[in-house]
Amino acid sequence: MLKIENLNVFYGGIHALRGVSLQIEQEEIVTIIGANGAGKSTLLKAISGLVKYQGDIIFEGHSLQRLRPHIIVKAGISHVPEGRRVFANLSVRENLEMGAYLVSGRVKLASLEKVYALFPRLREREKQSAGTLSGGEQQMLAIGRAMMATPRLLLLDEPSLGLAPKLVNEIFKTIKDINEKGTTVLLVEQNANKALAIAQRAYVLETGALVMAGLAQEVAGDPRIKEVYLGKKHSA
Repeated sequence: MLKIENLNVFYGGIHALRGVSLQIEQEEIVTIIGANGAGKSTLLKAISGLVKYQGDIIFEGHSLQRLRPHIIVKAGISHVPEGRRVFANLSVRENLEMGAYLVSGRVKLASLEKVYALFPRLREREKQSAGTLSGGEQQMLAIGRAMMATPRLLLLDEPSLGLAPKLVNEIFKTIKDINEKGTTVLLVEQNANKALAIAQRAYVLETGALVMAGLAQEVAGDPRIKEVYLGKKHSA
């Protein structure tokens, strides 16, 4: 579904992504784990057309090179950025409708009902200003807004960041539900335990380069990954 070939991103003199190549099959959950500054968010921004890059990104057989972000959304990719980025002064419903600006009225209403079914709390608060929502509710809204565009590939950047453990579990359950309904998911997440538990495959990114790839269970079982990312010591 998505193929990334020899991706390089520079921020001035900083080489943020170094020859990254990966692929995602239809209806998978693939997770990318790594420390702060590893280049995880940059990778998602490159896919979304938000940063310039060298190399190629191919979605469903078509190159995304030089496509503007709204064209990439129209092609079937939605991005939930780190930090939620909701429109604080707009209502919940208005935020959701912003996510559907590229779809027809009939599709918009159908998408709205699907989002409300996924997140009943958003229906309860549809007239409330997004800025007054809790962190967990804002994350639901950010995901719901992305789903309004009916994406075939959903990019999620740190969806559990700053949330209470109970809400983290709720968000990860929702990600799994979204995937089971047919949406492919690329998940960037520092909570490696949670991410590896729901993903089929995983990539490990360190200082801009991929250092490991494989089935999520295999990556989770690697002694070094256990120690560095999962908080589990291994015996020598």
